[in-house]
Amino acid sequence: MSASVDRAGLKVAAELTEFVEAQVLPGLGIAADGWWQGVADIFAQFAPENAAMLAKRETLQAAIDTRYKAGEPVDEAFLREIGYLVPEPAPFKIGTENVDAEIATMAGPQLVVPILNARFVLNAANARWGSLYDAFYGTDALPGAAKPGGYDTERGSQVIAAAKAFLDQAVPLASGSWADLGDPSAGIAIADPAQYVGKSAKGRLFRHNGLHIEVVFDGESAIGRSDPSGISDVILESALTTICDLEDSIAAVDAEDKVAAYSNWLGLMKGDLEETFDKGGKALTRRLNADRVYTGAHGDEITLPGRSLLFVRNVGHLMTTPAIHLADGGEAPEGILDAIMTSTIALYDLQNSAPAKAGAQSPEGIASNPGLLPSQEHKIRNSRTGSVYIVKPKMHGPEECGFTNRLFDAVENLLGLARHTIKVGVMDEERRTSANLAACIEAVKGRIVFINTGFLDRTGDEMHTAMHGGAMIPKAEMKTSVWIKAYEDRNVRIGLAHGLSGKAQIGKGMWAAPDRMADMMDQKIGHPMSGANTAWVPSPTAATLHAMHYHEVDVFARQREITHEAIPSLDGLLTVPFAGGRNWTAEEVSRELDNNAQGILGYVVRWIDQGIGCSKVPDINDIGLMEDRATLRISSQHIANWLLHGVATNADVDAAFERMAAKVDAQNAGDPLYCPMVGRADSIALNAARALVFEGVSQPSGYTEPLLHAYRAKVKAAA
Repeated sequence: MSASVDRAGLKVAAELTEFVEAQVLPGLGIAADGWWQGVADIFAQFAPENAAMLAKRETLQAAIDTRYKAGEPVDEAFLREIGYLVPEPAPFKIGTENVDAEIATMAGPQLVVPILNARFVLNAANARWGSLYDAFYGTDALPGAAKPGGYDTERGSQVIAAAKAFLDQAVPLASGSWADLGDPSAGIAIADPAQYVGKSAKGRLFRHNGLHIEVVFDGESAIGRSDPSGISDVILESALTTICDLEDSIAAVDAEDKVAAYSNWLGLMKGDLEETFDKGGKALTRRLNADRVYTGAHGDEITLPGRSLLFVRNVGHLMTTPAIHLADGGEAPEGILDAIMTSTIALYDLQNSAPAKAGAQSPEGIASNPGLLPSQEHKIRNSRTGSVYIVKPKMHGPEECGFTNRLFDAVENLLGLARHTIKVGVMDEERRTSANLAACIEAVKGRIVFINTGFLDRTGDEMHTAMHGGAMIPKAEMKTSVWIKAYEDRNVRIGLAHGLSGKAQIGKGMWAAPDRMADMMDQKIGHPMSGANTAWVPSPTAATLHAMHYHEVDVFARQREITHEAIPSLDGLLTVPFAGGRNWTAEEVSRELDNNAQGILGYVVRWIDQGIGCSKVPDINDIGLMEDRATLRISSQHIANWLLHGVATNADVDAAFERMAAKVDAQNAGDPLYCPMVGRADSIALNAARALVFEGVSQPSGYTEPLLHAYRAKVKAAA
C-alpha cells in the first residue's frame, strides 16, 4: 500500500488525495472537507450493500451448482424458485430526458478506447469525422492494396470511384453520377435539395439518415488536380460516440494507475488534454479537435461537433481498490470510487453546457458551493444537454441495476446536481441481466441511455453459470448456438418495447479484427439491420467504414418495422450450449486447447508484464485481434470447463501452455520490453495464465480481474 492520509475517516492514497485536492476540486469551487465527508458517507452507505450483492451472486451460483451436481434440471421453474429470475414488470416506457442527439436520435458507430492511453483517447475523440478516401486507400475494404513507394495512382483511382459510387447512393445528383460531375462553381444539383446543409471554404455539406457527409473540393491538392470536379476527399461523420474505458481494456491495479486514468478523463472534460509523441523523427502534439463551422443554405452559421460524444465506463461491482481504505480497514469498492470521481470531474464539462437545476440537493459543507460555476467561454464541450454519461458493466440482474441507480442519486446529491443528470448505459453481458432485461431497464428507467450486448463476457458467464452441468461446445461454435440468437434478438426487442428508440442507444458488440475491413463491411451491416443504432468498432478507420452501413440502413425506420414483433421467449436464452455425448478426438482437444492457451498467453503477458489492458494481439494464425479481459474470460472458462468434465487433463493443458508460450515468445520477439516465458519457472505472466485456468472454476462469475490484479501487483512491487 502506498502512503495514505486521513480524510473524513478514510485512508486515502497520497496520490489520489493530491490529485483531488490540487487538480480537481479547486477549479470547481468545491471545499475539500465537505467533499471528502460526502464521499465517506457514500461509502458508509453503499459499501455494505455492495458486499451483500456479491454474496447473493455466490449464493445463487451455489444453488445452481448443487442442482447440476445432483443431475437435476436447471430450468425456468427452478431459476424462478431461487430468485434468479424475477417477475416481468408491468408495461412501462423509459423517461430519460436531456439526452444528446448522438445517443438519442442519431445512428452510427461507437468506439471503445483504453483511457490510460492519452494518444488513443484523443484519436478516438477526434474520430467524429473521418476521410473515406484514406479508409479505402489503406485497408482491404476495397480489393487489392496500394503499391509501396508514394502515392499509388491506380489505387487512388479505385478509391475515388468507390467513394463517388457511395455518394451516388447517399446523396444522388438530380441527374447523372458524381463520377461525371464537372466544374462545381456553377452549383451542384442534388436529387433531394433538403439534403444540402451548407458549405465551408472548400467543402459542401450534406446530410443522409441523420449523418453528415462533406465533399471537399480542392483543385490545388494533389488528388483534386486530377479530378474533373476538383474533389479531393469525402469526409464522413463517423464515430458519433466513444466510450472512454476504465474497465476491461486497461490494467489499473493501484492508486497510481487510477490517478493516471482519472487524469486523462479530467483533460477530456476540461478540453485541454494533449499528448506529444514521435512520428517519423518529428514531435507531434495531438489535441481535441475544435467544432466544425459552416455557412448554412440561408447564410446562417452552423456549428457541428468536432468530436465524439464521450461516455466513461466505470468498473463493475466486483473489485475493490487500494486507493482508499474504509474505516474497517478494508479496501473501498472500486465501482463506487469510479462513480464519484468520474462524475465530479465531469462537472468541468457541465459548467460549460448547463448550470445545475433548481432543487438539486447537496450535503452540508458543499451547499454553498454546488459544484457548478457560471457558464464560461470554452471551445471544447462534451454534452450539450448538461448530462454525464457513465457505462456500467457486469451487473447481474435488476437488484444490481437498482443499486447503481441509488448510487448515482447519492453522487448527484453530493455534487448538487439535478436528479438523473448522471445517465447510465447498461451492459447486457451477464446471464441474469439478459434473462431479466426488462426489469433491469425499469430499475434505471429515469436515467438509462444505453443497452449493449457483449458476446464475449456473456459467453463467459454462460459457461460459468452452467459450469457443473456438462462440457461446452467448442468456442468457435458458440456464435451459432441457440442462446446467442435469442440473446441478440431479445436485447433489441425489449429495448424497443420499453421506449428506447429516440431516447437511448441499443448497441451491438465489437468487430475484433481491425485489419480485416472487407469482412467487417460484409458482416457488420447486420447490426443496423437488427435495429441497433450503434455498434462497436476497433479503430477510427473502422468507424468511417462502418458509418457507411448507417447510410445503407435507416435504423430508425428499421426500428419502426420491428417494434411490434414479439419478444423471443426465455426458452432459447436458457438453452445452455452443452456438447452432450460428443466424442472428442485427440486432435480436436489439442486444437481447441492450443487456440485458447495461445489467446490467453498473448493477452496476459502484456497485461501482467507491461500493464497493457487492450491491444491488437496475434492469434494462433497470426491474425491481429483486439483482445481485452472479456476475451480472456471466455478462453479461460472454456478450458476450465473441459478440465472439470474430463475432456482434457491437467497434463494436456500444461502441454498446450508450453507449446503456446513458445509461439507467443516468437510473436513478440521484436518487442524490446517483452519478457520471454519459455524456460522461466518464475515467469509471473505464465503463472498468472495457468492460474486463470486451473483456478477458473472457483473465480467469482469466472471473472479474470482478481487474479490479473494480484499478479500485476507482484510485477509492480518487484519493479
